[in-house]
Amino acid sequence: MTRSTGRVVPAHPDVRSHLASHRYTGDEIYALVSRLYPMCRSITGAGLRETLRVIQEIIPIEIHEVATGTTVFDWKIPKEWAIRDAYIANKSGARVVDFQQSNLHVVNYSCPVDTTLSLNELEPRLHSLPDAPDWIPYRTSYYNEDWGFCLTQNQRDGMADGDYRVVIESELFDGSLSYGELCIAGTSTDEIILFAHCCHPSLCNDNLSGVAMLTLLAKAISTVRLRHTIRFVFAPATIGSITWLSRNQKTLQNIRAGLVASVLGDAGKFRYKLSGQDDALIDRASTHVLEHRYPDFELLEFSPWGYDERQFCSPGIDLPVGRLTRSPNGEYPEYHTSADDLDLVAPQYLAESFEVYLEVIGCLEANRTFVNTSPQGEPQLGRRGLYGKMGGFQHIEDIKLAMLWMLNQSNGQRSLLDIAQRSKLPWQVLDDAARMLEENQLLREVANGKDGLGQ
Repeated sequence: MTRSTGRVVPAHPDVRSHLASHRYTGDEIYALVSRLYPMCRSITGAGLRETLRVIQEIIPIEIHEVATGTTVFDWKIPKEWAIRDAYIANKSGARVVDFQQSNLHVVNYSCPVDTTLSLNELEPRLHSLPDAPDWIPYRTSYYNEDWGFCLTQNQRDGMADGDYRVVIESELFDGSLSYGELCIAGTSTDEIILFAHCCHPSLCNDNLSGVAMLTLLAKAISTVRLRHTIRFVFAPATIGSITWLSRNQKTLQNIRAGLVASVLGDAGKFRYKLSGQDDALIDRASTHVLEHRYPDFELLEFSPWGYDERQFCSPGIDLPVGRLTRSPNGEYPEYHTSADDLDLVAPQYLAESFEVYLEVIGCLEANRTFVNTSPQGEPQLGRRGLYGKMGGFQHIEDIKLAMLWMLNQSNGQRSLLDIAQRSKLPWQVLDDAARMLEENQLLREVANGKDGLGQ
């Protein structure tokens, strides 16, 4: 969908080189993960707001507050949760489990407690991992006022019979849910949405890798002249995406492609989970990029289980939103445990993920439709000096072949990505060829043609 002029405004002529000079290193992304790591996040509350404010220091997100009790589709915004301290102390007063040592020690959203219990009475409230005795599990009690503690199996085994003082200094009250949003306007109202959940406490791969990567990705593209509007949303999982969707129903028709970002900092191979739509552009662009960069990636069929893609792809919403991760959620040993820490993620893998997301956006930006202005046979490229211009390219045969593909397939109906998939050439090579042919009046962009997003 173009603006009211009906005219396609071309992207920044140097959009790819501009992005190349504004990419961020894995060390920079890792540094942001490290800064956010200690915060005690939840689906509401101070830790979530603090996280959004750090993001706001880097990119100008707008922070929204939605009051407790607000109806969002079939849900209601829950009470806000605040926590100051929590511990289990033995009879001598020593803390055997201490929230100050790890914010995972308390079941997230636990209601306040101050009591003394025997070990037998306390046992049902304790969560540990017998198969990983040094790790603390991550557990929650959202939407159900309850409480509990998480600890290592070794800590649990070391607790002697007797009475324990159990304290959780928390509060559940009418407050609000927070989420952050940044919209970078393009020359089209068609939107690409990028979503990261930011509600987990000290867990790096799930969720901070996605939060940090998208933050710096937004900063990288914020000065680029874009063809398409790109919207970044940082919100709590499930209730956050449902809230955003509920509050933006009038403009959802502008969303033509999207990705859910998380689990992007570990050594796992890339996984792409298809959207709920058949032949969606985001599915084709993401798989095309991965096929050329990381051909060992795994393609996952859509299912209504996973991250927030299931909300964007619910039947009453039905948006073309896929999920691009490394290890899939729930399928790596450290998932939702204290072992999902700063040692699990690495700058190298964060940088690779950044590059893949950047390239998918680049592919969407480059995807436009041309018509061959000299379609009767193959035009003579030599007399136009096009062969001489190939000297600056590393793969001369590829660029020559790409020119022939663009000329042969540009009938005003096939987009650049269509031709890339058919030719099995990387989209960047076809984009270079298209630019050279366009400069020599052999291709003309179709003003209202298939750009991959609007049609």
